[in-house]
Amino acid sequence: MYRFMRFPEFRSKALTLSYDDGTVFDKKLMEIMQEHGLKGTFNINTGLFAEKEGERRMTERECVELFADSGMEVAVHGIKHLSLAEVPDEIVLKEVLGDRENLEKLFGRQIHGMAYANGSYSDRVVGLLKGCGIKYSRTTVSTESFDIPTDWLRLPATCHHKNPKLFGLLDLFLEKPPENLYFWNKAYYPRLFYLWGHSYEFNDCDNWDIMEKFAEKAGNRDDVWYCTNGELYDYVKAYDSLEYSVDGASVFNPTSTSVWLDFGGGDELVLKSGETAKIKGFFR
Repeated sequence: MYRFMRFPEFRSKALTLSYDDGTVFDKKLMEIMQEHGLKGTFNINTGLFAEKEGERRMTERECVELFADSGMEVAVHGIKHLSLAEVPDEIVLKEVLGDRENLEKLFGRQIHGMAYANGSYSDRVVGLLKGCGIKYSRTTVSTESFDIPTDWLRLPATCHHKNPKLFGLLDLFLEKPPENLYFWNKAYYPRLFYLWGHSYEFNDCDNWDIMEKFAEKAGNRDDVWYCTNGELYDYVKAYDSLEYSVDGASVFNPTSTSVWLDFGGGDELVLKSGETAKIKGFFR
């Protein structure tokens, strides 16, 4: 499905993080991420802010100060961190819409992302989210793969940072594909590394070195696109929206997002918003 897609600047790899609950340990995680050029999404419970600073969770003020101009994304995690599959529809709607409304007021932007509290979801919950303006929601499922997501309301990750295979997976992800690789080989396809967790786990387990090592190894690379969950969603959806002529000789971009494409054999192009371009050789 995504063999022709490349990330901005023709990168074949993307990396994003997703961290939950809005605890004070997000501050140190943010420092590490920014030092190494990483980006990600922080999922917040707006009904569980601390009343005063110095507690385990951040206050509302601390949260806004940390994330407002950080380049990171904030997303829904439920007002009270309830397991959505275990509560009635009305409570699901309150948890999601209430949290979304609070975040939009705090940060002055539209919020369309989410992570399921406690990893709890069901087909019923997914159906309700579609009416709440939620476009993507992360589960706690780890695939240990680098596939581009297709079911955005059941969004899996590559792995949790506690996964014993973490650095083996990272090495595989960063590995340079062989030269002259045929475009039908799976290794030619774009790859995504999606890491998730809770920043308080680094504190509680006294293993900040895991995140520091991961960031140092994965960050500040020219061949990786670092993005938030929302930026990833918007980009892939723009690619999904491209329109091809019947003979496959041209492609049109109806979206507001430029898309980078690689049809193999040196046939690369940047398709800007509203632009139609010829495809040189793949379908001819």
